[in-house]
Amino acid sequence: MSINEQMVQDIVQDVLAKMQIASDVQGDRGVFKDMNEAIEAAKASQKIVAKMSLDHREKVISNIRKKIMENAEILARMGVQETGMGNVGHKILKHQLVAEKTPGTEDITTQAWSGDRGLTLIEMGPFGVIGAITPCTNPSETVLCNTIGMFAGGNTVVFNPHPAAIKTSIYAVNLLNEASVEVGGPDNIACTVEHPTLETSNIMMKHPAIQLIAATGGPGVVTAVLSSGRRGIGAGAGNPPALVDETADIRKAAEDIVNGCTFDNNLPCIAEKEIVAVDSIADELMHYMVNEQGCYLASKEEQDALTNVVLAGGKLNRKCVGRDAKTLLGMIGVTVPDNIRCITFEGPKEHPLIATELMMPILGVVRAKDFDDAVEQAVWLEHGNRHSAHIHSKNVDRITKYAKAIDTAILVKNGPSYAALGFGGEGFCTFTIASRTGEGLTSASSFTKRRRCVMTDSLCIR
Repeated sequence: MSINEQMVQDIVQDVLAKMQIASDVQGDRGVFKDMNEAIEAAKASQKIVAKMSLDHREKVISNIRKKIMENAEILARMGVQETGMGNVGHKILKHQLVAEKTPGTEDITTQAWSGDRGLTLIEMGPFGVIGAITPCTNPSETVLCNTIGMFAGGNTVVFNPHPAAIKTSIYAVNLLNEASVEVGGPDNIACTVEHPTLETSNIMMKHPAIQLIAATGGPGVVTAVLSSGRRGIGAGAGNPPALVDETADIRKAAEDIVNGCTFDNNLPCIAEKEIVAVDSIADELMHYMVNEQGCYLASKEEQDALTNVVLAGGKLNRKCVGRDAKTLLGMIGVTVPDNIRCITFEGPKEHPLIATELMMPILGVVRAKDFDDAVEQAVWLEHGNRHSAHIHSKNVDRITKYAKAIDTAILVKNGPSYAALGFGGEGFCTFTIASRTGEGLTSASSFTKRRRCVMTDSLCIR
């Protein structure tokens, strides 16, 4: 049976309605009214998980992947409908990426040394119950990706999702527990609360059963986690610059940068937020962006109007985050055709629409006199977040120089930003990129602690 647009919308509405009806059910597939009860349920579940074989864990993870693929479109539509942010088609791709490329138990490895004095192993063991704070920009993607990795490491997890995406997050938690129970695993491998708040977040971070906290969100969230007294994995803000020099394939650079910038309406923290272009190719680059890649060239008056709307009162207007270019331009009274997918303009690095991480398809271009000047401006624009950066160049020495100067967890060379997540690039997928705390792109092994096991004077048979 084929599923059409109306059928999917009906499914989403039915899911949201059922979730409202079921809100009085305590502990229904990982959802609790009280944070303490959610943590205790996850703690009880983790005792079962700790006794499961790796093969059994992998069976649960395989079923989680299956559930994600089956529900990718519903999750994508729920996320956009609930938060008002993002692009449904791109969110479907992101969920499929989570299902296909998030590492499972294969990431839980052993180091070994053997010699005359015996055998020593380094094993990866679980923390137990992990507390996780997730954003509204990638709500279900983060919940699902986190849980696969954390569960693979033998942990269970309690989420305090962003309140603006609670229904989508709850649906993801329900799926995770259904997937576990269906193949003989425990319920409550992932738990959450019906109404997440700052108070529930504080309870979670201070609870004695929580030994590790993973936070995906803005700088305020990460700072709170790092000051909680617990071990913290912090995925904070970024403002990734894309540097383009005169050796690059300029037409391809324009295509890659705009594709990366507009993916899910610029919600991914790794996405290109501004361009620094060497003077000799800046005009050519903008020509391709405007004439071939669906960019709208904003006038000075339109830039000012956008600034007043997007940064109303000097603060980021949340109603603009994750909106498409046509909607953003409509907010200032500019009508454009549907093929316009990005807003661009040239300005100094200090321009508020360039220096601020916006998470919307507005892509300012900063002109640099030469490569060294471009590096200096890009480093300034990244603001020391050490999150992500991009470069388009065919000069390996320049790429190396930029990589050392920008010092980010992610550096994409000659490709769109989303290649860093394994979409059109090699490597695994993650939605928690811990630039602040040094783990970088997190995977199952990130959510384990190392334990040394030593046997002396035995088990060396060389």
